[in-house]
Amino acid sequence: MKMTDEEFLRILRFLKSRYGIDMANKKEIVSGRLENYVRSAGFRNYMEYMNAVETDHSGKLEKELVNILSTNHTFFMREFEHFDYLRKEVLPWLRQKEAAKKDLYIWCGAASTGQEPYMTAMLLMDFFGLEHSSWDTKVLATDVSTDALKQAVAGVYTREQIEALPDTWKRRFLRPQPGGETYEITKEVKEQVLFRQFNLMDAFPFKRKMHIIFLRNVMIYFDHETRRQLMQKVYDAMEPGGYLFIGRTETLDRGVIPLQMIQPSIFRKKL
Repeated sequence: MKMTDEEFLRILRFLKSRYGIDMANKKEIVSGRLENYVRSAGFRNYMEYMNAVETDHSGKLEKELVNILSTNHTFFMREFEHFDYLRKEVLPWLRQKEAAKKDLYIWCGAASTGQEPYMTAMLLMDFFGLEHSSWDTKVLATDVSTDALKQAVAGVYTREQIEALPDTWKRRFLRPQPGGETYEITKEVKEQVLFRQFNLMDAFPFKRKMHIIFLRNVMIYFDHETRRQLMQKVYDAMEPGGYLFIGRTETLDRGVIPLQMIQPSIFRKKL
C-alpha cells in the first residue's frame, strides 16, 4: 500500500494541529508503521483511513494513530546525571524550602513506559528515608500514548531493562516474577506515581506550580514555534526557583523563555 504525497501531507497536518508532532521528513517511518495496521483494518488507502480517524467521535482511531506513530524509547538510568543533580542539589534545597508544608510538586511530561517517573519516585524515597512518610512527593506522570501508559501502570520490566539500576534499588523496589525473567515495581513505589494521558498541546490543568519538571527528549518532535509555545506554558507552570530537565540533545531559546541555565539540559526559574 503505497502512501502518496497527498496522503502523507494530510497525516502530517493532523499530527501537527492536534499534537504538535512534526514528522515532515519521516515519510518512510510513517508509512512503515501505519501500513500493516491500515491494511488489516480493511481500509483501501490512507485517505479512507484518515476520513475514518477524523469522523470517529469515540476517539479510538485517533488514539491508535498516536500510539502507532509516537516514539516511546526510554530506559532506566537514562541521562543519570539529572538524577544525580536532583539528589545533590535540588532535593536538599527543596527539603529546607518546603519544610513547613512537606509538599513537592513533580511532573514527568513524557512518561513513556514509566522508567523515568518510577526512577524519580525511587530517588525520592531513597533521599527522604524515614522522613518520606511525612512528605507528599507523588509524581504526576503523563504521556500522549495510551499504549505506553498501560505498560507504565503495569510496571513490569525484563531483567535486561532493569540491569542498570543500583542493586540496592533492585532489592528494595522490584519484585521478581515467576520464572525470574521479569520484575515488577513494588506497590510502595507504584503508589507514588500518578499516570495520566495528556496532550502537551492542551492547556495545562495544574492547580499548583511545579517544583520539578522533566520534559526530556520530547521537543525534538516539535518545530520552533511549537517548542516556544510549549516552553511558555512550562515556564508559567513552574514555581519560582523550580527546575526543568530536558534532553541532553535539546536546547532552549532563553531569549524568549527567561530560564537560567544551570548546566546543559538543566534550567531554573528565577526566585
